[in-house]
Amino acid sequence: MAYHLAISTPLACCHSGHPGHTCTFFLDTIWPPGGAVPNEKGTREDFGSVRFRPSRRPGATKGEGRWQARYTGSDGRMHTARSAGGSPTFETKQDAKRALARVRVEIDAGTWVAPDAPAPAPVTVVTFSAYAEAWLATRTVRGGEPLAVRTREHYDQLLRDHLKPTFGAIALADITPPAVKVWHASLRTGPTAKAQAYGLLRTILGTAVDEGAVAANPCRIRGAGQTKRAREIRPATLSELEAVVGKLPESYRLMALMAAWCALRFGELTELRRSDVDLKAGTVRVARGVVRTRGGGMTIKGPKSDAGKRTVAIPPHLVPTIRSHLDARVTGRDGLLFPSASDPTEHMMNSTMSKVWLAARERAGVPHLRFHDLRHTGAVLAAQTGATLAELMGRLGHSTPAAAMRYPARFGGPGPRHRPGSVRARHRTTCCRPGAEAGA
Repeated sequence: MAYHLAISTPLACCHSGHPGHTCTFFLDTIWPPGGAVPNEKGTREDFGSVRFRPSRRPGATKGEGRWQARYTGSDGRMHTARSAGGSPTFETKQDAKRALARVRVEIDAGTWVAPDAPAPAPVTVVTFSAYAEAWLATRTVRGGEPLAVRTREHYDQLLRDHLKPTFGAIALADITPPAVKVWHASLRTGPTAKAQAYGLLRTILGTAVDEGAVAANPCRIRGAGQTKRAREIRPATLSELEAVVGKLPESYRLMALMAAWCALRFGELTELRRSDVDLKAGTVRVARGVVRTRGGGMTIKGPKSDAGKRTVAIPPHLVPTIRSHLDARVTGRDGLLFPSASDPTEHMMNSTMSKVWLAARERAGVPHLRFHDLRHTGAVLAAQTGATLAELMGRLGHSTPAAAMRYPARFGGPGPRHRPGSVRARHRTTCCRPGAEAGA
């Protein structure tokens, strides 16, 4: 249907030839193009509907207006489609239909968001430094116990010296396998520290994977978290042990003997108290240790694992020496066996033992022998006398066989065997007998 528009205007002259004659022109026009008349009720499409919205501007003609697109969202509610600029109407019907098509694709893909939905919270970029600090503050060991003070300090040092300088300001999700490889290849430190730094990075990012902070762990360098022992285990021979103990001041000799024959660590020895020793049963109970913190203080802590809490058999030849030491140097049930030289209630400092030990080993002609090697010596002696693997693990406080298996038959004995037997019964060696240790 055509709408006719009549225009009347006076013309100075027209085809009639009469000046001043008014002519009326009839202009046939069709609105809108294509023959369809704007319909405020709208037309239903395959998805949603579009309708013409007349302009409410004063003086606007009937054909002026914009198009609106409506649809039912995946939330079951009716919504109005919006243009890229956010407008709820469109200039043409085709624009409105295209908007419906885009919405339908989003709904089918599951990415549609209701126009009136609240704006998503801004995404917080978590840097490696921030995540690592939070990880360290909340990290626990098996059983839910917090990290030991020394362990926490060690991790903090690795982060500060090796990880944060490279990854600290980088977003956690932006750390890639190539970036880790470049960092690892350029890390200038010893093999042990390098392996420990990589292992810490891998563990932190492994936690991030578990928590959904990153999709995958970028630490994928095989063997990078392992290192060969920088120094081969070299336990003392019986003659070397006798020689170095003989060069120690008398008050330190029992400490070295127990380090060797009972395979105890320095921190375990310095926390031993009279109540931990049972001379009737011939045993010593290891339940605590003492470590020095970065600030110089001393902290008493439990062993690293449940296996570290153990009762160790004392070789029979050592019992009289321990009894004499307790009678002469230890006061009270909770008295320390090896306290500070200046205060019997304070723990011995590592530096104190180091000073006398270094002097003694030089005089004994064994400058290579470290105090911790005495523990290795005790492990080898137990293995050589036929201790089973389970006995060796129990004596050393190891939770896995791998650590105990570092003391094989290459040290001159049969090595640990899987058979019943008593370590205590086998330790009847006469080296450093009571009364003999001072004569070396």
